[in-house]
Amino acid sequence: MAYAQVRIWVESRGLVVRRPHMSTAALLHEQELRELGAPRHDWSVAEVRELYGSPLFSLLDRAREIHRRWHPSGEVQLCRLLSIKTGGCPEDCAYCPQSAHYSTGVEREPLLPLERVLEQARQARLDGATRFCMGAAWRSVRNGPEFERVLEMVRGVKELGLEACVTLGMLDAEQARRLKEAGLTAYNHNLDTSDAFYKSIISTRRREERLATLENVRAAGVHVCSGGIIGMGESLADRAGLLVSLAALEPHPESVPINGLVRAEGTPLAALPPVDPLEFLRMIATARVVLPASKIRLSAGRGELDQQTQLMCLYAGANSIFYGEKLLTTPNPEEADDLALLARAGLSVQSLGS
Repeated sequence: MAYAQVRIWVESRGLVVRRPHMSTAALLHEQELRELGAPRHDWSVAEVRELYGSPLFSLLDRAREIHRRWHPSGEVQLCRLLSIKTGGCPEDCAYCPQSAHYSTGVEREPLLPLERVLEQARQARLDGATRFCMGAAWRSVRNGPEFERVLEMVRGVKELGLEACVTLGMLDAEQARRLKEAGLTAYNHNLDTSDAFYKSIISTRRREERLATLENVRAAGVHVCSGGIIGMGESLADRAGLLVSLAALEPHPESVPINGLVRAEGTPLAALPPVDPLEFLRMIATARVVLPASKIRLSAGRGELDQQTQLMCLYAGANSIFYGEKLLTTPNPEEADDLALLARAGLSVQSLGS
């Protein structure tokens, strides 16, 4: 095939040829990798922004093809999230009802007893969840009796056959190692938004500190769970910047939760408009293209999406939903409604051991 013909063939599929000196074989190989959605770490903000803004059906078609290639089972994982220590967080995250900086009506509660957490994990298992996530409103992990109790929680959840995930704030390398030894599957620590917009949302923790925690998690051999929130007043370039930052991690995070802002009274972001459902769908689809091997988790804010939009998010690349009456302190769709929706759509739910 002559170069001119290759160029026409490639450009018709959306690849801009930037290196005319490339051999035909190299050019075709690059196109094949891109069509398969091979993981990349060199995405640019402009490139992701263009992808995000492409015609919706074209974006969905591309995301769906990548989703089917990388996640052929099509199973949806059900996850349960429990607040194990609520309120009084010293961070000033502008979206968070648990911040001590705002009056939101969320009462401070101490770290839950071990047996109460395991009781909730047992119920989650009976309800079909295969991943049990535990969140503590801490700025960082402090060694001592409470951390020892968290380690016992992780051991207990793993003994039930569930994946165990925690989000505890920042942690050092030794703490990450101990969590791994306890059997921790994944550690959640979201980047939240782009580097450029980050300081508009949080002033009490530098983004570099978040990245350092993720490095400690990865070095310990624990899966990384990191994503962000849309609807906080960020630009489309900021949404693209978040995905670029996640894609720059090597390897990509195993889990990427995509959240829509839940507007909590008393927080600085309470008066913002709700996230446009199609914008949420675009974010899910774009995340699937940029992060092909990751599990994209449809997370907070799902209660403001109608069922059709939620199904389209699953079609476009989401592998997982958090279900239960609330996520930490924010409302969530009813479990029965979620299960009925998945059943009506003929979607398979991931089972233990699959």
